[in-house]
Amino acid sequence: MIMTPMVHLLLLPLLFSIAGGKDLEEKKGLFKDTELHVPEGTPVPYPIHQFQVTHQGVNNFRLSGEGKEDIKISNDGWLYLERPLDWSRDNHYIITVEALADDEVVDGPIIVTINVLDVNNNAPYFNQSVYTAMVKENNPNGVPFTRVFALDRDDPKTPNAHLSYSLVSQIPNKHHSLLFQINPNTGEISTTEEGENMLKAREGIQYGRGEDRSIEALKTKFDEYCSVQEIPYEQNPFFTCVERAEMRRRNVDPLDDPDYTLIVRVQDLGGESETALSGNTRVHIVVQQNLWINPGPITLKEHSPASYPLVIAKVQSNEPDAVYTLVQKEREQKFPFRITEDGQIHLTEELDREHKDMYILVVLARDNSGKEVDPPMEIQVLVEDVNDNRPMCENEESVFEVQENEPVGSLVGQLLAHDKDEEGTLNAQLTYAIESQDDSTPTTFSIDAATGRIQALRMLQRKEQQIYSFNVRVSDPAFSTDCKVVIKVIDVNNEMPLFEKEDYGNYTLEEDTPIGHTVLTIRASDADDPDSGSSFIEFHITAGNDDDLFAVETDGKGVGQVVIARPLDFELSPTYRLQIDARNPEPLMKDLEYGSESTTFVSVSVTDIDEAPEFSMDILYVTVPENTTKGSVLLTVEAKDPEGKEIGFKLDGDTQGWLEIDAATGEIKTKDKLDRETLESFKVTVTAFEKENPEKSSERVVSVQLLDVNDNVPKLVETQAFICVQKPVPVVIKATDGDSHPFSEPFTFTLGSGKKSPNWELLNVDGTTAKLTLKKKSSEDKTFILPINIKDNAGMGVTHPFEVRVCNCTELGYCYMAPDPRSLSYGVGPTIGILAGTVGFCLIVFIIVIKRTKKGGKKKTLTEEDERNAMM
Repeated sequence: MIMTPMVHLLLLPLLFSIAGGKDLEEKKGLFKDTELHVPEGTPVPYPIHQFQVTHQGVNNFRLSGEGKEDIKISNDGWLYLERPLDWSRDNHYIITVEALADDEVVDGPIIVTINVLDVNNNAPYFNQSVYTAMVKENNPNGVPFTRVFALDRDDPKTPNAHLSYSLVSQIPNKHHSLLFQINPNTGEISTTEEGENMLKAREGIQYGRGEDRSIEALKTKFDEYCSVQEIPYEQNPFFTCVERAEMRRRNVDPLDDPDYTLIVRVQDLGGESETALSGNTRVHIVVQQNLWINPGPITLKEHSPASYPLVIAKVQSNEPDAVYTLVQKEREQKFPFRITEDGQIHLTEELDREHKDMYILVVLARDNSGKEVDPPMEIQVLVEDVNDNRPMCENEESVFEVQENEPVGSLVGQLLAHDKDEEGTLNAQLTYAIESQDDSTPTTFSIDAATGRIQALRMLQRKEQQIYSFNVRVSDPAFSTDCKVVIKVIDVNNEMPLFEKEDYGNYTLEEDTPIGHTVLTIRASDADDPDSGSSFIEFHITAGNDDDLFAVETDGKGVGQVVIARPLDFELSPTYRLQIDARNPEPLMKDLEYGSESTTFVSVSVTDIDEAPEFSMDILYVTVPENTTKGSVLLTVEAKDPEGKEIGFKLDGDTQGWLEIDAATGEIKTKDKLDRETLESFKVTVTAFEKENPEKSSERVVSVQLLDVNDNVPKLVETQAFICVQKPVPVVIKATDGDSHPFSEPFTFTLGSGKKSPNWELLNVDGTTAKLTLKKKSSEDKTFILPINIKDNAGMGVTHPFEVRVCNCTELGYCYMAPDPRSLSYGVGPTIGILAGTVGFCLIVFIIVIKRTKKGGKKKTLTEEDERNAMM
């Protein structure tokens, strides 16, 4: 049934009442600028909004602007849909409404913006109904080899266009194990862990570099594997089978003869809803033979007696005519490897594991133009150890000391030896054995065969024997070495060290005395056997040295130097009373203790000197926003004079003149506007000085870092461009911002109108650029001024004019500039000037001719010959 406009208007109240009385009340509003939201696909007629006009006599309304074919207004002010809205056709409308009284405007116009709300009424779809792809054997798990791509006409800012990819099935799937997987967000297809190991290509004939691949060459290869046949090749079923398989492998078409077919689904709403719409496609996959297989790791024995060069491996590119190059990953001077043109890797000389135990070879496969045809291959070469090193003693002679009367089993020491062969192998496994010993004491010592620990088998007496010497044989499975061992039996520590003085008195030092200065020398003696641990004397400051300002240096022979270890400070402590103890490294004999004879004292007085002011902090660093107001305090520098004298401050190195310092308090303030774009960070020097003696001063460097604030808007790098009518290539628009992250990129580019344009499309490319596309061809040369709004990451931005000229281009791709016809004519002024100049010139010539004629009459008349000469 066709509804006439009059019948339509008459039925509107009834239709609106059916739509719901309560809802209609909510849709009423005053006659003013209004923004409305309407879902797409809403059935018609549908009431959107009713305007209530206070002006008397209003009996009609007039509507104009966008979408007046889709949106109407009744005489009583009801906006309603004439036909369903479609978000993909237009996502918003801007219309103007005027209130009329007998065709006379009495109120308005007002602006009504109608935003079309997207609903999920568009199923996603793939840009191809069928995809084809090639994948090589052993393609790494998770590394994409192809990709599918789907689109959705719904609003990309809503879940309605949030797409998710999934793998529906794999054909064939004989092992019930998926060999492929798909990234749900990107649509990238890669192999699974099973696919990396299980994918196999069709069997085929392998050809070497430069080898002929004709049918005749195939016959030759056939003869290599099969004995000479009396049957002609064309009649031999075996040969014809091989020929067909080889031709099929060479000319395989993924569409007609795939190895695998994947059914891929795409769903909107992220695939997380039962109401999600979907689309499907097929991916036909052919598995290609992968000959580029890493032969490593390769294990080679060091010092191998083989003849060199020695073939250790071979690689083969998927490109038969590839050119191979072998390089080393590490930068070593010695690289004993090379590669032949057919991919054989040679070792050129014997290896030494002790010099280098591993090499990494990088093989490159390129075509004749130098382009890589396969990814670089890293081959690990491990050098296997052989037992070619004998054990070595750590010391030429190992000397140990043991006190007499130590119990049986006491540890004497551990013999140290090593082997350069590979640690953790039998080649470096050492065993220890006592080789020779004094005949009188055959059972005095034992040694652990695995660790080299030497123990006493009986109590030793110094009076019986003071020194024992013997050899220990250290062996690996092939070699052995004798190590010399000396064991000294030392006297038991039954004598204490004794100081020469109980108190060394008082010593005076200035507080600026340098570190390392010797304050005094102290001496002590020990009656135990000399050159033994029992007579070795160590000095320890055990009291009065809380800040570790002093230390004692000694050679262990009873003489020590008390030195300054850290700077002195009169203000910290003017006097010190040091207690120094003398001790032996060997324990005293049982029931013997150190007494006061092993202790001495020394007093140290520190005198005051005039010192420079000291800062409370060594590192001064301040970070402030660049929009810090003038007069703000950035930092208060604290310093004081050790003697309590009055100090002042000064500031140097401020090249921009941004800062000032309060000479009395040390407050650093801003005296001018800071600008991060001019200088992001800088350093100034603060000096603290004594006012009475300015030469006594100290300096500290203050580092200032300015934090960015959003005080710059993005700007266009170029403001003009052109587009050729014949080939309308999109224009790339680039912007820049003086601010830093997060107040700069990524930028958002939009057309200044804020709505879709029928002629232009502006799409963001990355964080700094956008692509401007001409959607409709222009029939004439024309220049457009487009408003481009650019906002930074924080949403700050302005609209910039961008001039685009649409023109006919030359063959070189530049706008054709037709000659200006006005450039070939002159105006009235220039024409009169040229005419006057010409007349004047003729007049001057005429006067000159007249004068010359008069002069000639007074002279002798020229003869005819003279006239002829004059004419020549």
